[in-house]
Amino acid sequence: MFTGITQALCTVEEVRDEVALRHITLDLGPLAEKLTTGASVAVNGTCLTVTEVNAEKVSFDVIKESLETTNLGDLRVGSRVNIERSFKFGEEVGGHVLSGHISGLVRVAQVEDSENERNICFRVPRRWMKYLLHKGFVALDGASLTIAKVDFEAATITVNLIPETIKRTTLGDVTEGDSVNLEVDSQTQAVVDTVERMMESPDWQKRVERGSSGADS
Repeated sequence: MFTGITQALCTVEEVRDEVALRHITLDLGPLAEKLTTGASVAVNGTCLTVTEVNAEKVSFDVIKESLETTNLGDLRVGSRVNIERSFKFGEEVGGHVLSGHISGLVRVAQVEDSENERNICFRVPRRWMKYLLHKGFVALDGASLTIAKVDFEAATITVNLIPETIKRTTLGDVTEGDSVNLEVDSQTQAVVDTVERMMESPDWQKRVERGSSGADS
């Protein structure tokens, strides 16, 4: 589990592709301390398993599904990625609880830079829009953010970045057309999906009809 608070921007040191598999090695710097194989690390918000640790160089395997549903397939040597190690229970959750399971990719539709602020509009696949609410949580490349604006008709969301987020995450460098990993808030998704199932249930519809007619429940 993760909190959406990026701990460092780290550099891709090596990329090696095999059939349906990609090996990536990152320079995690101090974050590699006491990291062991089998541990979970969020790379651009994607939960990956450590396969090798060599001092500050840490390696991961990325399977075909992750390559197709995240931006990890776009990584090259020299790319920078958001890194967060999994949190321990009892520690402060500065953002919101994340699983590291990416919902899908969103694309940067517009970027507005001004003094001490960066506003980014993302074009979102419509299937995810029902889980994205004004002032609700969203994770973009693993960074926990508050949604500043939602346009359901255009299928876009906008976030406002403060200088610290601009400096510490990949979102400070994205430009129009770039792909960013999206993880919707799991609690919001659970509520929306539960309500939809209830409303589609024949039993629920019968109860609503009885209630509107004044019949006893």
